[in-house]
Amino acid sequence: MATIKPQWANAKRIVVKIGTSLLADKKTGALNRAWLAALVDDVAALKAKGKQVILVSSGAIALGRKALELPSGPLKLEDSQAAAAVGQIALAHAYEEAFKAAELVAAQILLTLGDTEQRRRYLNARSTMETLLRAGAVPVVNENDTVATNEIRYGDNDRLAARVASMMSADCLVLLSDVDGFYTSEPGRDAGAQLIREVTEITPEIEAMAGDTGAELSRGGMVTKIEAAKIAMAAGAHMVIASGKADNPLARIGGEAPCSWFLAHTNPRAARKRWIAGALEPRGAVVIDDGAAAALKSGKSLLPAGVSLVEGTFERGDAIVIRDSNGHELGRGLSAYSDRDAQAIIGHKSSEISRLLGYRGRDELIHRDDMALKQGADKDE
Repeated sequence: MATIKPQWANAKRIVVKIGTSLLADKKTGALNRAWLAALVDDVAALKAKGKQVILVSSGAIALGRKALELPSGPLKLEDSQAAAAVGQIALAHAYEEAFKAAELVAAQILLTLGDTEQRRRYLNARSTMETLLRAGAVPVVNENDTVATNEIRYGDNDRLAARVASMMSADCLVLLSDVDGFYTSEPGRDAGAQLIREVTEITPEIEAMAGDTGAELSRGGMVTKIEAAKIAMAAGAHMVIASGKADNPLARIGGEAPCSWFLAHTNPRAARKRWIAGALEPRGAVVIDDGAAAALKSGKSLLPAGVSLVEGTFERGDAIVIRDSNGHELGRGLSAYSDRDAQAIIGHKSSEISRLLGYRGRDELIHRDDMALKQGADKDE
């Protein structure tokens, strides 16, 4: 029996990107329902092991192109948007049926570039998917091609999947495609091309090996997969490129099937905390009492009741500094409220938020997952 790679065996949250060429027949553009059913069986098996799975699916434009009988070849932006509008319905319905047959619930999530780069929208998308995962549903993500323009779109789902993996602090990103891994050169043109089974660093040599091997119905190639690897590895997620052409492709990753692993040097939690601590410019600050400071050091979230003062002007999702009663910086975090709403709820119990604001927000002003304390202060660091 093959030894299962620990990066796969130990992954608790997995993002799987599905290429168009796997879902849609290359000649007819018709949905490959048998393959989709086998993939759903794989997802059900992973969930039975206690893992959470998020899918990032291509295919909407290909399905819509077929329904609208659009000509082959590159589409104009408005034609792509029209095809996506039709195809998203068909794709969502296909996933709903396939997961229902496995007694699972699928949820459609449509994202644009701004949803993963603007912090307020980023937090909203993250919160929605976290809620779905806790409820046992399987989020199915696609770029919202009906509204995205050339200037504000990803254009390929490899990088979108990597952004989702980063946003959701996934342990592993799987890129299922029509190729079985990363080669030293393009296998179809070079008989001497060799599969690279493990990459620990994206070097200029690795980037030079990446050739555009995208299939006709796909928009991504090996270049975009290397870009996805950079994003995923920086976020602490391992990434694997594997063939999805055979049925049950996720089950094959745990066996002896050829694939290429890109191994991260950190974990998602540590990577996210470094991003919060160093990559974001703080927009404001909060001063907390001694009880709250002790709670944070023991690994708790920051509740409004423990905050005595709000400084600066900030919006939900902005980074703010956390200070103790003596003015010492304890760390930084992403605020779940604007400065105006924070002012209204500080010193109060979380159960009073709804009455004070007129809506039910998060119990925490800063959740522990959105917080980076200074070295030595965070119990989990």
